[in-house]
Amino acid sequence: MSYKLVCGDVLQFQETLKNMRNLDDSIVYALNISLPTESIKARTSSNPEKNCQELFEKLKTGYAEREKVIKECIQVSADNVKILKKQREEDMNDMNLEKQFKTEQRKLRVLKQEQGVEEIVRDRTFKAFNERCRQYYRADSF
Repeated sequence: MSYKLVCGDVLQFQETLKNMRNLDDSIVYALNISLPTESIKARTSSNPEKNCQELFEKLKTGYAEREKVIKECIQVSADNVKILKKQREEDMNDMNLEKQFKTEQRKLRVLKQEQGVEEIVRDRTFKAFNERCRQYYRADSF
């Protein structure tokens, strides 16, 4: 899945990340689908090793995409902060520039907080994945 870089609007950025985290948010459901119960296994030809491996690859791809988006947006915002800081130092009486600078600083803080949220989501998902798939597929980490 490809997502457009949405660094300008913090709310849109957070909404995009929320949409990108759908698989993580429904990890228990995804595991239940991938690993059928004993009674269902007897009636179907399920391959839990393959299912766990495919789920792991989907999760890993999602993490890489989100990490890329978060890092790129942090870089864009950090660059904007540097530019605005330099402009602000040149014209200290421009209140509009001061407001832009403070707004961009707040946005940068929110973007950096999303890195922490991403780490929590990743840890929670990895724990659930390992609890259910460890006997079928050994994943070191995401």
